[in-house]
Amino acid sequence: MAKKSKSGGLWYEAWLRFKRNKLAMVGLVMALSVILVAIFAPLIAPYDPIEQLIWSEGAQARLAPPSLRHLMGTDIYGRDILSRIIYGSRISLQIGIFATIVSLLIGVSLGAMAGYIGKWVDDLISWLINVVFAFPFLLFVLAVIAVFQSPSLRVVYIAIGLVNWVGIARVVRAQFISLRDREFVEAAKALGLPRRTIIFKHILPNAIAPVIVQATLGMGSIIITEAGLAFLGFGAQPPTPSWGLMISEGQKYLSVGKWWWAIFPGLAIIYTVLAFNFLGDGLRDALDVRLKR
Repeated sequence: MAKKSKSGGLWYEAWLRFKRNKLAMVGLVMALSVILVAIFAPLIAPYDPIEQLIWSEGAQARLAPPSLRHLMGTDIYGRDILSRIIYGSRISLQIGIFATIVSLLIGVSLGAMAGYIGKWVDDLISWLINVVFAFPFLLFVLAVIAVFQSPSLRVVYIAIGLVNWVGIARVVRAQFISLRDREFVEAAKALGLPRRTIIFKHILPNAIAPVIVQATLGMGSIIITEAGLAFLGFGAQPPTPSWGLMISEGQKYLSVGKWWWAIFPGLAIIYTVLAFNFLGDGLRDALDVRLKR
C-alpha cells in the first residue's frame, strides 16, 4: 500500500520527471514571475505607465537614461519605461492566453472529428489544415485583421487563434487515430454511448498531454506575433503600454544613442518567450511516457 501511494499515478510521475529537468524548472519559475508581475502590476510599477512625468526641478523627464530614479529610463513623452514594461506584460499574456483558448477550441474540435470519424471528414479537415499552413503565418493574421477592419486587442487574439489552430488540430488528429480502435473505445461503442461522449469523455482525456505541450509551446510564438503586430501598428494603440509598440516607437532613437526605449522591451519579450519555450520543452519530456525511467 505504501508503494502504491508513493507512486501517485501518471500525473505524479510526470511531475517527478518535470522536477528533474532543471531547464524546465527554470522555465516554470520564469513563467510564474511574468504572470505574477502582470497580476500585481499596480503594486509593482513605480509610476503610472501613461503619466508624462515632470521632475521636481520643473523639467519634463524626456528620454532620461537609466538611473536610480528611473531604472530603465524614460521615453520621449517622459513616461517611465519600467512601469510600461510591467503593464505591458498584461497585454502579452492576455493575447497569449485568449489566442491559445481560441486555437484550442478550433483545433481540438476539428482534430477530434478528423481523427475519430475519418473518411471524407478527415480529408476535408486535412485539406483545410494544409491550406492554412500554405500561407505565411503573419500575413494570414494581417488578412484576418483586415477583414474585421479593427485593430483592437480582441480582434488580434481572435485573428491569431483563427490561424494558430492548425498545429493543435494535427496533434489531436494523430492522437485520435491512434486511440479510436483501443479496447476502451470499443467498449464505449458497445454500450451505445453517443459519439460526442466517446470523443470528449473517453478519448480526449487520454490525448490531452500532447495538447497541453503544444499549447504551451505555442504561447511563445503568439507573444512574438503580438509584438510584431504591435510593431506594425496593429493591436494595442498608443498610449497603451505594449512591448512591440514600445520597440516600434523607440527603434528610431537607437541611432542617436537612446537605446533603452527599444532594448528593454525587447529583453522582456525574449525573457517571456524563453520562459514558455523552456516550460513547453519540460512538459513534453515529462508527459512522454516513453521517457519514463
